[in-house]
Amino acid sequence: MKSKKKPEPFSGEQPPKKHQLGKHKKPKFKRQESWRYKRVKENWRKPRGIDSKMRKKVKGWPPSPEAGYRSPKKIRELHPSGYAEARVQTVEDLNGIDPEKQAIRIARTVGGKKRVGILALAEEKGIHVLNPRIAREVEEFEEEEEEEEKEEEIEKEKPSSLEGAKQN
Repeated sequence: MKSKKKPEPFSGEQPPKKHQLGKHKKPKFKRQESWRYKRVKENWRKPRGIDSKMRKKVKGWPPSPEAGYRSPKKIRELHPSGYAEARVQTVEDLNGIDPEKQAIRIARTVGGKKRVGILALAEEKGIHVLNPRIAREVEEFEEEEEEEEKEEEIEKEKPSSLEGAKQN
């Protein structure tokens, strides 16, 4: 009888990948007769026919999803990178994050300035970011604001010069 070895604790910076923790690879479940007709897509649909070979689980027919294909409990909620996902909307949300077990996903509603701040603090704390969109630096935002203020000043000056021209 084979003895089961317990997995050794991971000693590196990143946790083991999700596929390393899984027990086996699931088959790609295909819709019945999708290989036969172009109009029938491969997306899974439960076979319901009274004489359906797939519903009866006849040998030689593709497998159907069953409870036995479920993934182990300890990897069920993990990201494929092996980290548990945590959603972040503000810089304060980073305080409760464990960099060894969790990775952050910045909410899509977060704007550019706040995203830059979150990314900077995450890098400082060593937290893995799952969606690090290339964000501009804070200086770029400040330069852009200065340019907008200059444009507004120019626009304010133009109407006054036009009024002087109308009076003449």
